Amino acid sequence: MVHASDLFDDDPSQRAYDASAIEVLEGLEPVRKRPGMYIGGTDERALHHLVAEVLDNSMDEAVAGHANRIEVELHADGAVTIRDNGRGMPVDPHPKFPGKSALEVIFCTLHAGGKFSGKVYQTSGGLHGVGASVVNALSDRLTVEVARGRQLHSQSFSRGIPLGPLENLGQTLNRRGTSVTFHPDAEIFGASARFKPARLLRMVRSKAYLFSGVEIRWKCDPALIGAGDDTPASATFHFPGGLADYLGERLAGADTYAERPFAGKVDFAERFGADTVGSVEWAINWTPQRDPFVSSYCNTVNTPEGGTHEAGFWAALLKGIRAYGELSSNRKAAQITRDDLTAGAGAMISVFIRDPEFVGQTKDRLSTQEAARLVEGAVRDRFDNWLAADPKTAGSILDFLVLKAEERARRRAEKETSRKTAVKKLRLPGKLADCSGASREGSELFLVEGDSAGGSAKQARDRKTQAILPLRGKILNVLGAASSKLTQNQELSDLCQAMGVQTGSRFRLDDLRYEKIIIMTDADVDGAHIASLLMTFFFTQMRPLIDHGHLYLAAPPLYRVTQGAKSVYVSTDAEKDALMAKGLGGRGRIEVSRFKGLGEMMPAQLKETTMDPAKRTLIRVTLDGEDEGDTAGLVERLMGKKPELRFQFIQENAKFVDMDELDL
Repeated sequence: MVHASDLFDDDPSQRAYDASAIEVLEGLEPVRKRPGMYIGGTDERALHHLVAEVLDNSMDEAVAGHANRIEVELHADGAVTIRDNGRGMPVDPHPKFPGKSALEVIFCTLHAGGKFSGKVYQTSGGLHGVGASVVNALSDRLTVEVARGRQLHSQSFSRGIPLGPLENLGQTLNRRGTSVTFHPDAEIFGASARFKPARLLRMVRSKAYLFSGVEIRWKCDPALIGAGDDTPASATFHFPGGLADYLGERLAGADTYAERPFAGKVDFAERFGADTVGSVEWAINWTPQRDPFVSSYCNTVNTPEGGTHEAGFWAALLKGIRAYGELSSNRKAAQITRDDLTAGAGAMISVFIRDPEFVGQTKDRLSTQEAARLVEGAVRDRFDNWLAADPKTAGSILDFLVLKAEERARRRAEKETSRKTAVKKLRLPGKLADCSGASREGSELFLVEGDSAGGSAKQARDRKTQAILPLRGKILNVLGAASSKLTQNQELSDLCQAMGVQTGSRFRLDDLRYEKIIIMTDADVDGAHIASLLMTFFFTQMRPLIDHGHLYLAAPPLYRVTQGAKSVYVSTDAEKDALMAKGLGGRGRIEVSRFKGLGEMMPAQLKETTMDPAKRTLIRVTLDGEDEGDTAGLVERLMGKKPELRFQFIQENAKFVDMDELDL
């Protein structure tokens, strides 16, 4: 028998890849080496996530009933202090780590914490046991003070390493709880990285809304508040009304269909039995004067991408409004969908459950299946009673939702008709290879770089659901371009015609002819630039397209690694090198093909790797819902007319570039 490893004995590169080449990262080294795995990157969003990790620990103490006050202070030097009056972290020796206190273990060991078993916290936002240690690893200085048992203890760290043992500072009679002060490491986040007072204030205020039993005190050094920034230097937040107060603030000044929102809170034990731990709180109203929004949370952690708790909430409302329509002899109520419910709605949903499962360490989406059942069961009866108690309000909301359903059905019918007669009446762009299906649901438009790639894509596509529009090189950079220049640009005009929409204030999501718009460019610098120009166009001219999750990036492979009859497609040099080292289990030499462009791929290869929904990888283009202004500012900085801003950005972030991964 011939082993794959025997084929490379004479290859010097193979001899260099032995046991000594296997790197073992210890302690908190993995966090500093790959911060993106733990906080989602090193950008501004990730920087502010550090505060969320520490604040969530204090919120867990409050939700568990051990604290009622939290203080958040932003210092002049850019450090943040978060204090609570909870029980205080344990400081006694840890039984499994002789010579170390439990506090040191918490801050210096990944996956160490008191939230795994459920004995200490029935519900909590920190679940993986990595929050405190990750913040410690990514801070150039961090100090913890614990007032526990009338004794004050303190320990300091730098980049995850203790600067000394835990110290007992003596007796403290009028203090209890934990205080954490940390300063983000410039080696990780860049020398210019700074916490934004306005963004932290929003985070602090939202936490206070989520748990009515906590008072959060905010303090910020006045020197950090810029001109025109109305962020207060100090404030106290306490909201007995919870999410209803939050929604009232968000909809202040707008006319709503309900005088009072549909709001409430249910402990799951009341609905499902004493063994069911957790609760759900919600508030929702409808208005024709504001853009719709949904803010959801699990264990006080923001879930901007929603999840199962949102699914359960909308399922309860959908069944309830349809049932009410049936009782009211309104047959059109059966046409209402979740999309109609969310149109014109402002909604807040907060759930507390035991052992929630999130997608990713940053917890953007809840995936616990049980949450859908619990939330739907808790909300449904309350919604039925709310509708029945106020027939006038219920009738107004029902009429509004039926109108939305009729508008949606009418536009879909127009789209189906226009698709069937597209060639004869719409005069769609000549290079567009449209799909044959009549429905928007499931249809996709691929924006492809050049005719060569377009030819391969047309042969590889599913003609029923996938349309192809080749683009002629780089489109116009619309940021700062005059409106006349935009309307006269043939490439953008063809794109708008193919999608069935207009730009700017005239853009209507219901006019969109495809469910997914997929940018598919070459995996090189030019391809990345074209993708950036397209995303800039959609962000500035068709923002709802991104907000509602219709824009995607294709992820074609860089290499095909072949050994005998076996072939594997990979997207990174690291994956390629790993396969080269271990082989594919086939016979003969390993051959590597580098795809310089999509046009070089055979249609069968393009379909298998990039276009087949069963095998491909798509990257959905999303926005950080916490601070939309920051996104707009970054787009202006990178794509605007001022090259000095781009140069500054490059200088600030060049140190984070892995030169080995650049495609030079």
